[in-house]
Amino acid sequence: MENSIKSKWNEIINHVKDEYNVSNLLFRTWLLPLTVFSEHNNQVLIIIDEEKQGSAPDIISNKYKMPLTVAIEEITGRQVDIDFILSKDISKYDNTSDEVSSLLLRKYPYLNSGHSFHTFVVSSSNSMAHAASLAVAENPAAQVYNPLFLYGNSGLGKTHLMHSIARYIIEADNKLKVMYVTSEVFTNEVIEAIRFNRTKGDSSATAALKEKYRNVDILLIDDIQFIIGKESTQEEFFHTFNTLYESGKQIVISSDKPPKDMELLDERFRSRFEQGIIVDIQPPDYETSMAILQKICDTKNIKIDNSILDYIATNIKSNVRSLEGALNVIVLYTGLKHNTVDLEMAKELLRNQISPDHKAKITIDYILDIVADHFHIEKSLILSTRKTNDIVLPRQLCMFLCKELTNFSFKEIGSALGGRDHSTVIHGVNKIMEKIEVDEILKNSIDVIKKKLNA
Repeated sequence: MENSIKSKWNEIINHVKDEYNVSNLLFRTWLLPLTVFSEHNNQVLIIIDEEKQGSAPDIISNKYKMPLTVAIEEITGRQVDIDFILSKDISKYDNTSDEVSSLLLRKYPYLNSGHSFHTFVVSSSNSMAHAASLAVAENPAAQVYNPLFLYGNSGLGKTHLMHSIARYIIEADNKLKVMYVTSEVFTNEVIEAIRFNRTKGDSSATAALKEKYRNVDILLIDDIQFIIGKESTQEEFFHTFNTLYESGKQIVISSDKPPKDMELLDERFRSRFEQGIIVDIQPPDYETSMAILQKICDTKNIKIDNSILDYIATNIKSNVRSLEGALNVIVLYTGLKHNTVDLEMAKELLRNQISPDHKAKITIDYILDIVADHFHIEKSLILSTRKTNDIVLPRQLCMFLCKELTNFSFKEIGSALGGRDHSTVIHGVNKIMEKIEVDEILKNSIDVIKKKLNA
């Protein structure tokens, strides 16, 4: 059984030639030189002879991967995943545990991204998404969160978490079949299967596609919003979702918005997505941005002045990708010029990424939101009558910042902060002014909050 594909290889490629009307020239060029190197856990590795075929794994994969997959199933009865390597790379595979590791990297190429839970910076903006993702990774069979639906704007770490889940599971048990795919790739595969079906006049390609996605233990599909409006893709994913869910398999989905806000989403999907747990990821705050930048520098052994990292973290608040992009500009310039960059030079280099004169509109409500988030408390507690120290300090800080950063009067501030008298606000502002003269920690906290406010 283990060698059935290798022993029937000539029959398989000739089957492709006949069924897909491959010309003699194309057959001799692309199919005949191919040989089977190994079979492992339904993963088949096929050698491309670059002396005869050139270094063209993408061409061969795009043109013949589907026909070969279908032919293998028809002739051997086995449902497999096919991958290709160049003959010059055979030495990298020694049929030991190293081969298994290499096969996994080729089977799961996104693992090369380096994304893992270890490299994910956890903060208040993403802690729940991180915790839910880790819970799924540690015990995918438990289905505690199934499906797990992660949402947030582009560049906030959804893909990082999905890769981390996949990596964790694969490294813990490589016998589990993990499938990570973007909705774009999924859509393209549906289209390609339909095209092959029409060429052949049957549904063998679609059957192979169904088997590929419905015979997994964990399915992770990224950016699900892109399949909306694509009827055939939606239908295929709907039935794939149902099959996996009913079989007790874990599903993880990401999107740029929650199901309730996806206006064109079929109600069948909405109800299924909402039967699990829906978790959002918010833009990173100042501390998180600094931690991300410092972690990148540490990982890549890059030395960048802390004032530059502070400048980037203070002025870029949209997403992690933008932070990394700004840092890369500095790194690239440093590498090209073989020179260090000071803050003024960094500002000049980043003038297209950062507009420091553009400030967020500072309102009392905005200050309330930022202070509440900073102290990890509900905004309603600041507005309440509670007088415990853990609430009084944030409340007085709000008063102080409102007076310093807005043009509102003491009376207007007091009214907005739970209907308090103007004398209460004056007292609160004075208390903070007294404390920052002697309390360095409080002074630093105010500086950080101001950075969050972009003030």
